[in-house]
Amino acid sequence: MASLQRKRLQTRVLSSEEKEKLKKDQVLVSDFKQQKLEKEAQKNWDLFYKRNSTNFFKDRHWTTREFEELRSCREQNPLYNPERCKVFQCDLTKDDLLDHVPSESVDVVLLIFVLSAIHPEKMNLVLRNIYKVLKPGHSVLFRDYGLYDHAMLRFKAGNKLGENFYVRQDGTRSYFFTDEFLAQLFVDTGYEEVVNEYVFRETVNKKEGLCVPRVFLQSKFRKPPQDPSPATLGLGPQDGNCACP
Repeated sequence: MASLQRKRLQTRVLSSEEKEKLKKDQVLVSDFKQQKLEKEAQKNWDLFYKRNSTNFFKDRHWTTREFEELRSCREQNPLYNPERCKVFQCDLTKDDLLDHVPSESVDVVLLIFVLSAIHPEKMNLVLRNIYKVLKPGHSVLFRDYGLYDHAMLRFKAGNKLGENFYVRQDGTRSYFFTDEFLAQLFVDTGYEEVVNEYVFRETVNKKEGLCVPRVFLQSKFRKPPQDPSPATLGLGPQDGNCACP
């Protein structure tokens, strides 16, 4: 396992009440229920999106502001043909991404609130599958929940699946990342760390008089310009694409 030497920033400081709450919440969901949640993960997320197709997601136009790589993706390539643009669904935890995307063909991959929904034991498989289709020298752009985000502290006892891993009432799951865990996950899969920082925000509800702390991780990890193991991964140069899992 590679070792990361760079000094890390600390996530937000908890109050004594918050520390006590997390200390008491140590009972994990049973193995039987955890296995059931894993089997039904796709169904639970499909139901989530069906319920929230019109009233949950809002375009806040922050992605192109935060990730400069996406600005070029918005410029129409003269060869672009909407009739040939490929949109598809696939399970990133299974080795089927190459069935849809040629190896080493992707310029940018977005993992925005994606990895947190996947079981920690399968995260490295997701990153390996993405690595195969990403061009050498190009990047994965990441944003997701950080440790001690308000959403993590809202979970009641009985919803804990593991360290920093929880299940919601609707059966969807969420992992809350530390910068160290995320960096090690990417580096162990062959990526280079470029940027990996906590983002601190506050969500204000003036009507209810609430101001809650939000913690996210915003990161960029690059596939090395000279892939150290192309023969092992079976990669070859292809045309450019942008992929947004």
